[in-house]
Amino acid sequence: MKYFGTDGFRGEANVNLNVMHAYKVGRFLGWYYGKEHKARVVIGKDTRRSSYMFEDALCAGLTASGADVYLLHVTPTPSVSYVVRTEKFDCGIMISASHNPYYDNGLKVINGKGHKMEAEVEEKIEAYIDSEVDDIPMATRENIGCTIDYAIGRHRYIGYLMSLATRSFKNIKVGLDCANGSSYSVAKGVFDALGAQTFAIGMNPDGTNINDNCGSTHIDNLQKFVVENNLDVGFAYDGDADRCLAVDDKGQVIDGDAILYLCGCYLKDKGELNNKTVVTTIMSNMGLYKAFDKVGISYEKTSVGDKYVNANMMQFGHSLGGEQSGHIIFSKYAVTGDGVLTSLMLMEV
Repeated sequence: MKYFGTDGFRGEANVNLNVMHAYKVGRFLGWYYGKEHKARVVIGKDTRRSSYMFEDALCAGLTASGADVYLLHVTPTPSVSYVVRTEKFDCGIMISASHNPYYDNGLKVINGKGHKMEAEVEEKIEAYIDSEVDDIPMATRENIGCTIDYAIGRHRYIGYLMSLATRSFKNIKVGLDCANGSSYSVAKGVFDALGAQTFAIGMNPDGTNINDNCGSTHIDNLQKFVVENNLDVGFAYDGDADRCLAVDDKGQVIDGDAILYLCGCYLKDKGELNNKTVVTTIMSNMGLYKAFDKVGISYEKTSVGDKYVNANMMQFGHSLGGEQSGHIIFSKYAVTGDGVLTSLMLMEV
């Protein structure tokens, strides 16, 4: 693959990922899904300065090919996956470079089942981007697409997250680091609604401060914040909120491996750990496997990347998997890593 890696089309904005690339991705997808019916595509973005530019370019390409585009605005990556899946969209696009600095960006294409787009479709998009001839027809007259404000899709996702909590968080003091990214529009509202006393940092995105000395890539901020404010627990998300790391009341980091262990044991005790197996990547710590051996939990090891974890879970029906970085997948509730969901599951444990 020339443009698409394990996590979509990534690059520095207007350097090796520019608006013409985004326009062409939109043109191709609008045509590809619109051959037999009017294509419906949903778009979410993070708080990077360049996300607005790419959103407009994608919309131009999609509507020019005849697709209708639904805008979730600033929202976590897993919400796009959720909305595509539950509202019968043809595909979704998330504009984000996850935990990378603000000047990078990316286009993550999500298929109709909420999973990452199949490689063969990505290859076709690449061929179209590089072709000298534009042979995709333009929509005309009433067939030109339109864009629709779809903030309600994000609200439905927030409602879904709230519905998963099994008990109130009353009297629990929770710290959140939203990385000046996508989770700033979702996480605090969810914890507040569930009764927690919520204290949040990384809540002032300005287009250039996403992941800047904050969020799950700079966990020391949250460690200090939890200890100084005498909080019970803290959760840090990355820029697009598909991963989560936690901090206990003493300021100690609970990384992805520890989260897999805690949630694995909990699900096993409830009889909800399918095949008594947790899916990990080869980056996981040897200590995790020794700990699993002691409690009778089996494990799979995949290549690095949540798409490989997810593929293994789908193939064998496992209910829990993830990476040390905090990408955790609970297949009963979602088909991608979801930082806010992970924090709610840890609250339950």
